Amino acid sequence: MGKSSVTVELKDRVYPIYIKNGILHSLNEYTFLKEHSQILLITNETVNELYGKLIEISLKSLGQKYSLYVVPDGEIYKSWDMAKDILDFALEKGLDRQSAIWALGGGVIGDLAGFVASIYMRGIDIIQIPTTLLAAVDSSVGGKVAVNHPLAKNTIGSFHQPRAVFMDISVLETLPEREYISGIAEIIKYGVILDSKLFDIMESSYELIKNKDTDTLQRIIQLSCEWKAHVVCKDEKDKGLRALLNLGHTFGHALEAISNYKTYLHGEAVAIGMVYAGKLALNSGLWSRDEQDRLVAVLKSYGLPTSQDTYKIEELIPFILKDKKCSKGQITFILPKRIGHADLFSDISLEDMVERL
Repeated sequence: MGKSSVTVELKDRVYPIYIKNGILHSLNEYTFLKEHSQILLITNETVNELYGKLIEISLKSLGQKYSLYVVPDGEIYKSWDMAKDILDFALEKGLDRQSAIWALGGGVIGDLAGFVASIYMRGIDIIQIPTTLLAAVDSSVGGKVAVNHPLAKNTIGSFHQPRAVFMDISVLETLPEREYISGIAEIIKYGVILDSKLFDIMESSYELIKNKDTDTLQRIIQLSCEWKAHVVCKDEKDKGLRALLNLGHTFGHALEAISNYKTYLHGEAVAIGMVYAGKLALNSGLWSRDEQDRLVAVLKSYGLPTSQDTYKIEELIPFILKDKKCSKGQITFILPKRIGHADLFSDISLEDMVERL
């Protein structure tokens, strides 16, 4: 099965990503988890029912004083109001600068808890324990944490790297099918922008992946985290190279926002966004019809959406203009050039975008 960890080496700190089947049953073996004065465990209702007690057993075994905060399920709770409620709770429980937050859940919990950790007492440690595939390969790694504003996703946030990430592959067994498939989109994204061999695996091993084969999951999660770590180490603060990780997100975030985060899971919106980006690249002469067809085909093989007819592209423009890659009314598009390679383009106007889509 190969190694079961990835190291993220930044200029001022290093942290591990542990990827192992059943690791949540052995957290007490990681002695550095004893170094904090107390722990605030943040999770949501569904995950708490499944894994809350298991994590509490680990905390007790580590001899850690802890408190539990359970967030209602749903993207709408990744909000400033919820962050304020958690901050109030942390102050009431007496968390200090040597305390830590453990984020047990998917991307919503990881982003919300990470954001709270980034601003509480100017920053305390965050331990990320992702329970979804999407969080495992994307949001739990790299330190981008945020809450949503009603007008745009992830616009109130920080860069706050975790102390460590623990990914237990076995938790994916309890993940609802739609949530699991949503995470597949982010792995396909890594293949499109960085690794043609990973893309090949996603094409050829779709039955093993859909059936949650442990060895195959270990491999693709490991590869995804290695690529995420590689990019983050080179561009921690999202100034250039890291923007490539946003392939499909300009359009995807717009779809999420215009539908009030109620229609699409994040990976589903990103899947449609990648097809939009591919079509824009195709009609801009940047990549081939064959590669666009391969992209659409691999997304469809997992049951991911590749189109939508609810909103015209013109209706998405106000939300696209709120994208963090937009400056002075000009959007920087992340577009594929060939499978395994993408680039940034700032010379395509919104008028060109509408015409080419």
